[in-house]
Amino acid sequence: MGKQAGGSGHGPVARTTSVELEVYPPGTLSLERVDLTAEVAPGEYQARLDQLQEQAFVLQIRNFLRGKRAVVAFEGWDAAGKGGCIQRLTAKMDPRGYKVWPIAVPRDEDARHPWLWRFWRRLPETGELTIFDRSWYGRVLVERVEGYARPREWRRAYDEINAFERTLTADGVRMVKIFLHLDRKEQKRRFTEREESADKRYKIGPDDWRNRKKRPQYEVAIGEMLDRTHRPDAPWVLVAANSKHHARLEVLRTVTELLR
Repeated sequence: MGKQAGGSGHGPVARTTSVELEVYPPGTLSLERVDLTAEVAPGEYQARLDQLQEQAFVLQIRNFLRGKRAVVAFEGWDAAGKGGCIQRLTAKMDPRGYKVWPIAVPRDEDARHPWLWRFWRRLPETGELTIFDRSWYGRVLVERVEGYARPREWRRAYDEINAFERTLTADGVRMVKIFLHLDRKEQKRRFTEREESADKRYKIGPDDWRNRKKRPQYEVAIGEMLDRTHRPDAPWVLVAANSKHHARLEVLRTVTELLR
């Protein structure tokens, strides 16, 4: 994407946490530095999409044959296009070699276990790519802002998340975390479009509009999440999503780099 706020150019430094992990310095990533005007030149999208999807397929097969495991976790604003990005990412992949887990409110068996349990049981098998459509970061985002988790629960969750991810990467799992960012104006336009479309109306509800009013609180939570969990072994990538075409290509590029 355009002026992506990324970890390049910043060496990791040791920050003391309960799990003693290397975390990039606070402020390395910032939503404010994402260039939301980033677009794809007219006429280039389909050719680049086809090329990246072919690369993703080849790399997926190579990783399967080598027994490699990888995790891609998606977060982002409502209507930022996570589903569309995942569809384009997996369009040409062999369905036997990946899984997509949509994460919502824990129910039944998941709700009877410690909060990370449902993610442990959905991790990739040998040779598999696992994609989370929303993830364990709900603990420090929606559960924090909406009050579903007590302050002491979400405050300790940063260390729990870092330990969880570091256990995976130390065991050879490659991981990237993608946050799709768009502005309030574009989000409102997409909300309205969903309400007016019979095919998309199921994607929008009162909770989406209510959450939108809490954007300042979410921005604070996102900032702390980035500061405390952006690490060399499991980095965050901020993707400008005002342009769906740009976001889809950037997601494909990011994942192909992960799988190389």
